Amino acid sequence: MDSTDSMEAPRMRDRRVLVTGSGTGIGRGIALEFAAEGAAVALHYSRSADGANAAVQEIRERGGRAEAFKADFTRLDEVRELGRRALEFLDGIDVLVNNAGITMDLPFEEVQPEQFDTVYGVNVRSPFFLTQTLLPAMLEQGRGVIVNITSVHAFEGSPGHSVYAGTKGAIASYTRELAIELAPRGIRVNAIAPGAVTVPYHYESIPGYDPDALGKMIPVGFMGVPRDVGRMAVFLASDDARYVVGQTLIVDGGTTSWMPFSEGYRYKRSTTFGKGYVPGL
Repeated sequence: MDSTDSMEAPRMRDRRVLVTGSGTGIGRGIALEFAAEGAAVALHYSRSADGANAAVQEIRERGGRAEAFKADFTRLDEVRELGRRALEFLDGIDVLVNNAGITMDLPFEEVQPEQFDTVYGVNVRSPFFLTQTLLPAMLEQGRGVIVNITSVHAFEGSPGHSVYAGTKGAIASYTRELAIELAPRGIRVNAIAPGAVTVPYHYESIPGYDPDALGKMIPVGFMGVPRDVGRMAVFLASDDARYVVGQTLIVDGGTTSWMPFSEGYRYKRSTTFGKGYVPGL
C-alpha cells in the first residue's frame, strides 16, 4: 500500500524538500517517498538526467510538484547555485536530504591525492556548504530538518574503502555536532546509515549481481530497496521524530547487529558444564 493510501493526512503535506543525488538509486527512492507523502520536491542530479526527469514526471502525474536541477558536486559554485535555485523553485525550504555521494574501491597505498580530494569534496565538503547555503532560510522561519545520508561503512571495515569509509564516518560525526548547534534554533539534524540496498548501479558494476542470493546473508532474509531508506527519511523529517536529534539510524536489515563468525557455531546445552551454553562441534 502506498503512503497516500492511508486514511491519515500525508505527513509531508505543504513541506518543501531538496534531495541531492536523486536521479537514481537511494536518492531517487527518497525523493519519490517524500512526494508520495505530499511534499514539493526539488531533485538534484549530476549525471543521471534521465532518471531525475523521469522521477519528476512520475511525481507530476500523481498530482505532485517537482523539478530537477543539475549541479556538479566537485564544483562549490554549482553546489551553492543549486541551493539558490531550489529555494527559488520551492519558495523556501523545510527539509534538506544530503544524499549525493560517490564511492571508491582502491587499496590504501594506491590512493592518489586528487582521488582523495575528489571523494571528500563530493561526500563531505559539498553537502557541508550546501547546508550552509540553505541554513539562513530555515533559521528565518525558525524550523527545518536536515537528514544526512551516511553508510554502515562509517562503523564497519571493508578492504579498499579507506577513503569512502572516512567520508561516511565524517558525516556521522558532523551530524552530531551540527545537531547540537542547531537544535536550540528550531532545526533538527539526523543521519541515516543504509546497509545493503539494491540499486541499478549494482547490476552495472557487479558481475552476476544476485540480490536474492545476497539477501539470504542478511538477518531479515532479503536486500533492502531505496524506499526503505525513503521511509526512514520521511519519519526523521516528520513531527513524529520531533525528539530525535543528532542520531544516525542504521537501516541494514540487521547486518551490523550480527556478531562476526557466529554463523559457524552451533550452541547446545552441555551436560558436562551444567546449564550453560558452549560452542558445539
